[in-house]
Amino acid sequence: MTTKIIYLTASKGFILFSAFSLGYVALLAIINPQSVMDLVGVKLPNTDAISSIRGIYGGVGITLVLLLLYLAFFQTIKGLSFLSLFWGSYALSRIITWFSEGALGEFGTNWLVIESIMCLIGILLLIFSKKIKGNL
Repeated sequence: MTTKIIYLTASKGFILFSAFSLGYVALLAIINPQSVMDLVGVKLPNTDAISSIRGIYGGVGITLVLLLLYLAFFQTIKGLSFLSLFWGSYALSRIITWFSEGALGEFGTNWLVIESIMCLIGILLLIFSKKIKGNL
């Protein structure tokens, strides 16, 4: 029973940590879209660009946060599956950029490592769920 509680706590914690991380960027994008783009040194030239960042990073980000909150408490395994794909897709996109356009800068390299680790955590938690089968 203790193993199952630790597992569920770790799984929900991972999902909630991901939600918090995405939520931070989403709120930042809604409040000040330029501040998000400053992280990668891009100036937003007009209101269309500003509204796009606000919508994609802000609006879509808030939607993802709400989805993750639901999944954390009601569909934990689906939450882990989603996040494994989510973080893995981010990492894969950076790897494609690396091969297509050349080496990533410090920002991209750091995030490639973070996203890869997050993907691996999700996958490991999914693998572990198979070992402690039960009412998850």
